Order: sequence, then structure tokens, then C-alpha cells
Amino acid sequence: MNIVTAQLISGDDGRAVTFAGHRLAIPDAVVHASPGIEALFGREVILGIRPSDFEDSSLTDDSWPRMPVVTHVIEALGSEIHVIFSIDAPPVVHKDIADLAPEQEEEGAAIPLHEGKSLWTARVNARSRVRAGDRIELGVDTRNLHFFDPDSGLAIGVKQAAELRP
Repeated sequence: MNIVTAQLISGDDGRAVTFAGHRLAIPDAVVHASPGIEALFGREVILGIRPSDFEDSSLTDDSWPRMPVVTHVIEALGSEIHVIFSIDAPPVVHKDIADLAPEQEEEGAAIPLHEGKSLWTARVNARSRVRAGDRIELGVDTRNLHFFDPDSGLAIGVKQAAELRP
């Protein structure tokens, strides 16, 4: 999972999460499905985006928010392409950082790059014409954003095991 420290914001133009110069609108359905998230607007959180929740914007619906990026490396794998790009944010350092990703995590986690930036991975359709060094726009499926408490590292809006017991 790609992770970054982000800010939850709410204003006249709706709710969004901002990080490293990017702004992604948060769908109302995500807010309604995430108990406790409403109280965190105006605060810092840890944002997680899975590589599979990105797509070359030329292959997505116009409703998907866009992230302009410069590709560093691509890895063509037949049915998909892994796009490696940097974001202008330092790697997230948290005592429970390993707990932010499920054990059955897909390949392609964020890793440190240099000069305070992080490398991220996007998994896009093999029909994409992306090449290393390209400036492209990635569409982001914001219905699947993951939010974590920066203090505890716990997922926000997900019932914890103790809450689920009868």
C-alpha cells in the first residue's frame, strides 16, 4: 500500500484529502461508510492508496480524480503495468507502520526515494501507453481510500475486533 501523511479538508467545494500538492475529492459514500472520519476533517491522517486503485486516466471514467505524475520506471507484466513514480512527501515513519498493510498485501509498497520523497506504485491496464520518463495523469478510485490514525496507526472507520464481539 502507498502511504503518506495527509490532511482531511472540508469546504464549499466538498470534502477532500490533500498531500504532496495533490487534492483528491472524497466521495460522500466514503464519509458515510467510515464511522468517526467526520470528526477528523481539518486534521492530519495517514492516507493509504493501493496500487490497484490507480489507472491511466486515459482509460478511466472522467469522475475519477487525477494525479499528474512523472514515471520513473515501468514494469510491463503482460496483463498489467506497474508504474513507479515519486511524490513530494517524505516516507511515513510510524512505530506501527507494518500494521498499516494487511498480511496478504499486493506487491508494490511505497519505498523511500531520496531528498525527502517517496516512491509509489500504480498498477495500470496493459493497454496504457505509459513509458518511463512520461508525464501522465493517473486516475484514482477514491471509493477505496484507506485512512489511519497517525497516533495509534489504527484504521479509521473500521470496527475493531473488540467492537465486533457479541
